Amino acid sequence: MEDLVESILDYIRSDYTDYAVMINGEWGSGKTHFWNNKVRKKIESMQLNGKRYTTIYMSLYGISNLEEISKKIFIETTQLMDKNLRKYMDTHERTVIPEYAKTGIDMANLFGVTQNGDKINYDEFFSTDDKVLCFDDLERANVDVIDILGYINNFVEHDHIKTIIICNEKELATKLKSSNLEMKTFIATYLLDKQGELNKSDIPMVEKIQDKIEHVFDKANDYERIKEKLIGETFEYAPKFDYIINGILMRYESNPDLIRCLRENTGLIISTFNKSGTRNLRILKHALNDFKKIYEMVNKSYPNINNRIMQTMLIFTIAISFEIKAGKITKDKFVNIKDNEEYKAILVSSRILMDNRQFYIKEFDNNYYYNFKSEYRFFKFIEYYVRTRIFDMKLFKENMETIRNTVDTENLPSYKRLLTEEYWKISDEQFEVIIREVLQQVLEGKLKLIDIVKLFAYFSYFSRKGLIGYDLKTLKNLFLNGMKVSSLTSEYCPKVKEELGKIAIGDVTEDMDEILENFNILNDQLLDKMYTEKAQEIIKCIPMKMETFYERFYNEGMKIPIFKYYDPLQLFQRISCASNEDIVLIKEKLIDRADRYSKEIEAEMENIKELKRVIEDYLKGKEQSIKIVMLKDLADSLGDILDKYKKDKLLEKDENIV
Repeated sequence: MEDLVESILDYIRSDYTDYAVMINGEWGSGKTHFWNNKVRKKIESMQLNGKRYTTIYMSLYGISNLEEISKKIFIETTQLMDKNLRKYMDTHERTVIPEYAKTGIDMANLFGVTQNGDKINYDEFFSTDDKVLCFDDLERANVDVIDILGYINNFVEHDHIKTIIICNEKELATKLKSSNLEMKTFIATYLLDKQGELNKSDIPMVEKIQDKIEHVFDKANDYERIKEKLIGETFEYAPKFDYIINGILMRYESNPDLIRCLRENTGLIISTFNKSGTRNLRILKHALNDFKKIYEMVNKSYPNINNRIMQTMLIFTIAISFEIKAGKITKDKFVNIKDNEEYKAILVSSRILMDNRQFYIKEFDNNYYYNFKSEYRFFKFIEYYVRTRIFDMKLFKENMETIRNTVDTENLPSYKRLLTEEYWKISDEQFEVIIREVLQQVLEGKLKLIDIVKLFAYFSYFSRKGLIGYDLKTLKNLFLNGMKVSSLTSEYCPKVKEELGKIAIGDVTEDMDEILENFNILNDQLLDKMYTEKAQEIIKCIPMKMETFYERFYNEGMKIPIFKYYDPLQLFQRISCASNEDIVLIKEKLIDRADRYSKEIEAEMENIKELKRVIEDYLKGKEQSIKIVMLKDLADSLGDILDKYKKDKLLEKDENIV
């Protein structure tokens, strides 16, 4: 890096130059920091021919016209001539005036009078041989780059002012090609049409349009021509990141515990930074700031956390920051992964079954955790914090409790080790123990029904490979009995296909048939049980808690056939005790529900038919009253709903015949 500084100083020392120099480097790599802390200080300490150099720095970020550049130069030069301002800046060790402060400086500067009443020294003002201009962020200006370089060329070619341009040429090339692309495409298409080239199929249309755009609007060539004229030397800024990263860590010296952790793991920080494939130090700084918050929260609430977990958190924070903030992925890649167990299950599935749908997750893990072993590698609270900037305390506590109760204390249940780890990572001694423990849990029905199904796939595979001493017939009987016991306490599994997709063992389809058939029967029974309980909870709110009924019916009962799971006679008894207004509201909600979710609630039609019959039997011989009329309207509406279903069925039947 000192060689680069010396090369730039050689340019400044040259008696006569009619060219500028360029410092090229990636975004966030520290180019501006390099200018401020290495180059500028050296230039301003130089004295040649009895003169000291003055540097004038301007960021072109957001500049929308050339006049703004002129104003910036004028303000910078007039401010530096003001004695009081110069004295203040020297006293307070200021080198750059804040943009907001410039707007408040006495406007007398613009009329040739400085703040202390002195006239401008025009000899000094028009002097150019002691000035060094630095233009930064060339690629981020909102003005045509060709125009900016032409403007800068005036200073270089005519005034011979030493000029340094800082930019990211890779992004500049992208900008030159992609600017006004829609307009360019339209004009290129128009020209091709006029030339009779559109209807020819000799070359693909996309290629034709691209060639025409490059021919007519070849800004890249314009840029190269003016660069060749203006830029005498281009220096590639490739900093020694190890040295810079150590410098970044110095900002945490005031926090002894944190800096000790960071210093001890500097190798991991540098390694993860390198694996990101970028040179963006700005993202690394943000990631380390995020880790500071994470470290402090963990230390406060879980002071005895395993050091390996803390190291993994550091890696994950840096890795996820680069993946999201460097634009490598869309933010939603990790959104649907809810915890470490699911993350590991995806990895197992992608590695064993070569599931390309999860290719990115596999590549992420292979890249950042290469040669780093850790059972807990995904922290939802960190991913959520980096993605949304919200530190969710609930997520934090859930993740940390899981770590403390499982991974961190080495108490991960045996069945979870099989479902979330590659089985070959388990030692032979541990494997035998795990097999015995899992079989015992299966027999006693202590595991969720869906987990027993997934585990059978593994045991079937182990049996075929000769890793366990159980034949398939014996295993099936053990697992079928275990499923029966488990179904007494298990909950319904709604995402069966998704869960079975996590099985990381292939070639067990035939073995699974009977197990899956039995699972589907038991899972349907659990669904009926769940709906029965829900129907009881919702309908028991009639007639005493009607507001609760309406709310729960709308939120929970609209899309499920809850009336299939409630006795029609008991339902009528409750409805008949409701107010007339509530009977009308119930009728309207049933009609609306049948229109919107006819397929979902089809299974309850038999009970709707029975409810209609019960109401009609009750109405026989009753004297007219408002309630009787309301109940009759309800029965008629139930009839309309049933008729609608008959018509729908006939239409569906006719469509199938056709």
